[in-house]
Amino acid sequence: MKFNVKEEIIALTPQWKGERFPDGRPRVADKYLRALEGMTLEEVWKPIFLKGYESQFQGDMHTLHTGKKLIGRAVTSVFAPTRPDLHETLFAAGMEEGRKGNYNQWVIDTLVEGDVVVADMYDKIYKGTFIGGNLTTAINARTKTGGAVIWGGIRDVEQMEKIDTQVYYRGIDPTPIRDFVMLGFNTATRIGKAIVLPGDIVFGAGGGVLFIPSHLVQEVVEGAAKSHIKDMFGFEMITANLFTTAQIDRNTWTEEMLNMLVKFIQEDERGAHYRDLDWSVEYDLARNGDPDDTQTAL
Repeated sequence: MKFNVKEEIIALTPQWKGERFPDGRPRVADKYLRALEGMTLEEVWKPIFLKGYESQFQGDMHTLHTGKKLIGRAVTSVFAPTRPDLHETLFAAGMEEGRKGNYNQWVIDTLVEGDVVVADMYDKIYKGTFIGGNLTTAINARTKTGGAVIWGGIRDVEQMEKIDTQVYYRGIDPTPIRDFVMLGFNTATRIGKAIVLPGDIVFGAGGGVLFIPSHLVQEVVEGAAKSHIKDMFGFEMITANLFTTAQIDRNTWTEEMLNMLVKFIQEDERGAHYRDLDWSVEYDLARNGDPDDTQTAL
């Protein structure tokens, strides 16, 4: 039994073709993390959903800091109720690997800048407080801009609120963490209704978290940017009575609409950020038809 095995992480994420961390996790470029900061949950969610990734979002969570987004690379871990023989085996394996402290500390001790702890504590809140003031301080020091998503509990909230680190969690309890074992470290992990792999990009906004598959991030960022500028342009066209809401809301725009959109991007200063986007796919759909053309856009 081993934890955080590089070869297993690489085997779990074969569609990622770019740079990897020493532990094998996909290293999505920082520029995409920065680009996501200005995007909404719905803009980021849409291109993932359309590709069939329908189990990437989990809501119904509390946030430590209201209105603060959480964006970073996932470091995943899976936990379960303890049993003496299993704990003895798993803890001994960690000790052989040179790990210090308890299971949750093993995870936090590996974090680097931009990481987000993603821990499935099986919705355990009483004696399931994965982090408190000390460990949140450690997360902040190691990740700088990262944070945590805990499908379980937290404690020391008054201390945690003074730390500029965003945390999503299920509940609060004053008890320290007890009676649990770690089954997996940087492996496939379930957070409520969502599934996350090591190196996925965590996008936390409001009371929910979206997990973006690492190999889709570039496409998602570009797709979200397209949605953003189309909305900006579409609002103006509706206000000016040049197009109806039904026209704007269609999945596939006509060539005329796309021509006007591209002109808007090139000539309006608000379009400067979007001038490198490639609209050839949208033009092809406009010319050749889209099987979903009868549906409104998501």
